[in-house]
Amino acid sequence: MKFVHRFAYYLIGLILGLFFVAAIFSGKDTRCNYFPNARVLNDLRNKPFAYSEKASQILAEKWIDTIDIKNTLQYGDVDFDKSNTEFHKGKLYVIEGKTMKGQEIILKIKNEEGKATLEDIIKK
Repeated sequence: MKFVHRFAYYLIGLILGLFFVAAIFSGKDTRCNYFPNARVLNDLRNKPFAYSEKASQILAEKWIDTIDIKNTLQYGDVDFDKSNTEFHKGKLYVIEGKTMKGQEIILKIKNEEGKATLEDIIKK
């Protein structure tokens, strides 16, 4: 069998395989979070989210908005050197991000079993 025929069979099989994989995973909410940063942020986004009194006071100052919090939970970086510490029956995560205006912020979020609570917002 010539190389051209083998290559044609390979391409046909590859295209059919891609078609079946696309058909199986389309319409499903499938995520591939392999890295620790993506896993932590996904876990925090999927839990019910609450705000502490201190965080609510900072949000009332109008230099930061809940959209900035959501964007930081989507695209932020978890500082694992300062995170994963036991904090009042949960783990504390320190997440660095930016506001829509470009201001760098640090979020301290307590991750409990049933919910996530924003404890503090720090302006860099």
